Amino acid sequence: MPETATRVLLIARFDDAMHAHAGLRRRALERLGCQVESFDPASRGGFMARFRSGTVTDRLRDTIAKAAPELVLVMGDVVDVATVDALRRDSYATWASFLAGDPDGTSPSAAGDLAAAFDVLFVPDSALATRLRALGHARSTYLPFACDPSVHRPMRSRDQFRANVVFVGGATPYREAMLAGLVEFGLALWGPGWRRTSLRDYCRGETLSMEEYVKAYAGATVAVNLHRGGATASRDVGCNQRLFEIAAIGVPQVAGQRGDLARHFTPFAEVLVYEDAAGLRTLVKDALQAPAAAEQLAAAARRRALTEHTHMHRMRTVLDIARAS
Repeated sequence: MPETATRVLLIARFDDAMHAHAGLRRRALERLGCQVESFDPASRGGFMARFRSGTVTDRLRDTIAKAAPELVLVMGDVVDVATVDALRRDSYATWASFLAGDPDGTSPSAAGDLAAAFDVLFVPDSALATRLRALGHARSTYLPFACDPSVHRPMRSRDQFRANVVFVGGATPYREAMLAGLVEFGLALWGPGWRRTSLRDYCRGETLSMEEYVKAYAGATVAVNLHRGGATASRDVGCNQRLFEIAAIGVPQVAGQRGDLARHFTPFAEVLVYEDAAGLRTLVKDALQAPAAAEQLAAAARRRALTEHTHMHRMRTVLDIARAS
């Protein structure tokens, strides 16, 4: 791929809630000087376009022909391997994929199939990237998640968005068990499924736009970061998107121990790190009782996030590696 290449086709789902990060990555690519064409497999465009025939493969082939991209970047599992195989053979572009979902949700076998289908596979879990390279997928590269400082920023939240302790994310049995010990500290939950759990009384809303997500965490005295599964029992070591976004929002964060966390933030100097439910409860209580120290920690994490962990940092890495392919 030539050094001057800037034409990128970004394939992802786009909205202002669950898939809002795709738009933030597109903006980062544009800020880096790329000409970005977007393709959402779930959308057929405007009103008249809904009546046009054609499979996702057909529509994507037409988009590639018109955009002539030098890099095709796929976010998540929005295009199946068969479609990639069918289109990549006739394309001069570098094809790259980023496993943009929760680090706990990707099996090594599924990641291996993707690594074989793409020129480059970006993985938000260093252990998984290492396993893939050991299996012969040399172009599997560790790429952590990130934040957008223009979106994930400190703000004054009021009313329903103000709370002592906040967690935003879908309900799981693990999360329910971990958060049960925090209710006495003034817990507020946002996300799907909580109204069907024992913590239903602490749920303030189930569906959030990106703006409301930021308001919810910005209104916290202490922000809690829980993965879907166990923090230390999981085979995964990758950190979730929330780690970087809470840091940029500038709120004291208590996060579960993950193997990759210390690569990006200094434990107990930038992020408080717990090992189990008792540790989570202790750290939340300590942060509430020592607000000045907690704010210093949050400020340090925000500086680190803005200096090293923005979407522009990550997309610059994507472009550099793609150009070398």
